[in-house]
Formats: sequence, C-alpha cells, structure tokens
Amino acid sequence: MTRRLAEVAARAGVSEATVSRVLNRKPGVAEATRSRVLTALDVLGYERPTKLRGERARLVGLVLPELQNPIFPAFAEALGANLAQHGLTPVLCTQTAGGVQEPEYVDLLLEQQVAGVIFAGGNYSQGDADHRHYDRLMHRQLPVVLINAAIDRLPFPRVVCDDASAMEQSMEHLLALGHERIGLVLGPRDHVPSERKLAAARQVAEAAGHPLDEELVVRSLYSLQSGQASAARLIERGATGIICASDPLALGAVRAVRRARLATPEDVSVIGYDDSAFMAVADPPLTTVRQPIEAMARAAVDFLMSQIEASMGPVDELLFEPELVVRRSTGPAKLPAADAKS
Repeated sequence: MTRRLAEVAARAGVSEATVSRVLNRKPGVAEATRSRVLTALDVLGYERPTKLRGERARLVGLVLPELQNPIFPAFAEALGANLAQHGLTPVLCTQTAGGVQEPEYVDLLLEQQVAGVIFAGGNYSQGDADHRHYDRLMHRQLPVVLINAAIDRLPFPRVVCDDASAMEQSMEHLLALGHERIGLVLGPRDHVPSERKLAAARQVAEAAGHPLDEELVVRSLYSLQSGQASAARLIERGATGIICASDPLALGAVRAVRRARLATPEDVSVIGYDDSAFMAVADPPLTTVRQPIEAMARAAVDFLMSQIEASMGPVDELLFEPELVVRRSTGPAKLPAADAKS
C-alpha cells in the first residue's frame, strides 16, 4: 500500500497524504487535483477502491490511423496538451498494417471505461468502411469527437478543416501562375474529404474557363510511394501543376518529377496539404495548405468536455479556414516551345 501511494503521488505530482484523502473520499481536495490522482491510478494499472469504481476513468481514447504522416503526431501532441489542462490523459491508439484496427481499439477503450474518444482520421471518413463500432459508441452514449469530415449518418460533433477552401486556394494559386493542365492526387472515391476537394476543384476550374480534365484526377493511398506512382501518371498525361491531398503524397510527386528528369517548379509545380513538420526544409520547400492544428485540437477537446459535462447542444460541423503557404515548389507554368520562341 505504501508503495502504491508513493507511485500514484509521484505520477500525479501531489503528496501521499493527498492521494490517501482522494482514495478515502475525504474532503479538502480540489477537483482538478482529485482528477489527476484518479488518472494516475488508472494509468499505473491499480484497481480503484470499491467506492470509486462507479466513476468513469479520467482517460480519453485518442485514435489515429497512423504515425508515419507527421500531421497525426502533431495532432496527438496538441490534443494531449489540451486534455491535460482538464485533468485528462490520452490513451494513444495507432493502427498499423496487420495490427490492432479501429474497431478493436474501440472495444478496448470501452473496457477501460474511458471518459470519451477523439478520432483524428479513420473509418468515419470513408463511406464503404466498417462503421459498426461507432454504433457501439452511440449505444453507450460515450462522448466522441471526430476531426475532419465524416459520413453524414454519424451524429458525433466534428472539427473540420474546410476542404473546399483548401482546394479553392490551391487551384486559384496555380491558375494565377498560368497552369491549365492541373492534376489532382486524392484519396479513394468513398473518402469524404477527397470528394469535397474534387467538387471544389471542378467548380473553380469551370469558373476559370478551364474545365477539369477527369484524366488528371488520380486516386491514391496516403503514402509517399503512392504519391510518386500517381504523379508519374499525371506527368505522362501532361500535367504542369499537381495538387495533392497530403504532404507525403506531395513529396512523392516531387520525387516523380525528378524521376521523369524534370524539375520542380520549373517543369511541374506541386502543392501539398497539412503543412506538416519539415515541409519548409524539403527540397524544394513545399507549397502546401496549412491546417490550424492548435485551434482544431482546442475545439475538439472543448467539444469533448461539453459532452462529458452534459452542457453541449446539437453540433454538426465546426469549420476552420486553412491557409495556403506559398514556398518554392510552385512557379509559373512553362510556356510551350513555340510560345517561348515567339
């Protein structure tokens, strides 16, 4: 018992006497301090005293699709910092090929009686994916927040970077530079954010008098290798500008340009999405659309707390405006040989 008190006290940053008061439900302990002690107890794997077992753990599931794309560790860090301000501790659940997948993580989190779950990318954004585990969350009435666009039928609040605005800014940037053959590297056809981006691209291109060539729309997995393969096809079809649905896809596109013995941006301009870590020092520095990660994370945790405290009204989507960050991977469209001579 003495060892347990010492470990919990060290983890929570309080005295052993304070831990004892919390475990024995004695008065005189601030709610934030009490929450830290209970969270420390849960994280260390100690069983709660019988009189405290009816209370939900101060843990929050944080479910991510991967960690290879730098945007997801960035979201995890921002969300974790905001959760800590409320005395909550994230339980990081990351999917890997052949490993634990999203439905299994939901079952594990339900077993742990977490206070809520935040999803930052996942099955909710794909129409053809398995969504039955979300029904289990709805049945339990567990607080849930989704980051970025989701299929319509899910009732959870969403914190969304405006996909249409992101594409509009990217298309208008390339059109202003004289590009007419603009290619898109997007996610699968059932991927809601990609479909929003595609609809916006068509609208901007039509308004500019250069209707989008559907042969220049390629579907891809979200990896550097898939981005390279997809961009290679677009280059063969004459694209002079390529807009990608993620930064890793864009880095793959830059590699495809090099493999074609061309240069970025002299021959082919490339735009990414996210403005994830190190894009400013890529070669060339990547023009990309920045998601406001800190603001989105703060809003997601606020939504979660509103549900936990039962003070939240109906919410659909809270849209955040992205920002086009122009660097050296985009430039004027290369003139055809005949025009260059004249």
